[in-house]
Amino acid sequence: MAIDRRGTGLTLLRVCLGVFFLFEGLSKVRWFGNSALLTNQLSGWADTAGASSWSGRYLSAVAIPYATYFARLVPLGEITCGIAMIIGVWTPLFAFIAFFMALNFQFASAALFKYSFLTSGYGLPVLGGTLALAIGGTRLPWSIHGGGSARATKAPRSS
Repeated sequence: MAIDRRGTGLTLLRVCLGVFFLFEGLSKVRWFGNSALLTNQLSGWADTAGASSWSGRYLSAVAIPYATYFARLVPLGEITCGIAMIIGVWTPLFAFIAFFMALNFQFASAALFKYSFLTSGYGLPVLGGTLALAIGGTRLPWSIHGGGSARATKAPRSS
């Protein structure tokens, strides 16, 4: 009886990233009651990035003006994506949403354009892992939707 190694590996990645996003969201719950926490963080990034940079323009045109909305959407999105990935509900969809949120933070902070992005645990591993799940996260073992329980795959018949 062979084990679905690809599915088991992606399931492990799904659960680990789900826990990561759940706790990232829980660490931002205070934003619900105080959006200034996010606004201050974004303003600090804008000061560092420079007004003419891509990140600076994004921060001044999108992120800072809508920070009161993002202060509620980001923790809610991270918690929801985390729980969905832990239990295996619509993994490709929630992994893509998590990818987009993580990419937004990397872009807004200008981390995406620095060498340290390649060595940061919040950078390439999170973006790569969520994108891998968005692409190949269907019918994984131990999922509520689209996977069911872990099952062995049959060996191909020899003629």
